[in-house]
Amino acid sequence: MEIKEAQKKVDEWIKDVGVRYFNELTNMAVLTEEVGEMARIISRRYGEQSEKESDKNKDLGDEMADVLFVLICLANQTGVDLEKAFNKNLTKKSVRDKNRHKENKKLQ
Repeated sequence: MEIKEAQKKVDEWIKDVGVRYFNELTNMAVLTEEVGEMARIISRRYGEQSEKESDKNKDLGDEMADVLFVLICLANQTGVDLEKAFNKNLTKKSVRDKNRHKENKKLQ
């Protein structure tokens, strides 16, 4: 699925099921909450913290999808074309970091 299509699907879902978008500030708080849930799984599953029994069945992919969904909501309601923004950002990184990581001795 292209990002443009994902933005359209989220918009349709909001209008059909969600009634309306939460305001931008509320969605920013929701995004932070969702990132926290994703971080909890990663820190306990892949980091040094032990994973609680109650967290072992949590689906990391589902949490990532929650983050993506809310990010798309924010893009839609602020008029950001995420596909265009992502491509522009990737170009920026490719130019800026062309040799940076290859020359980083920490990465070799």
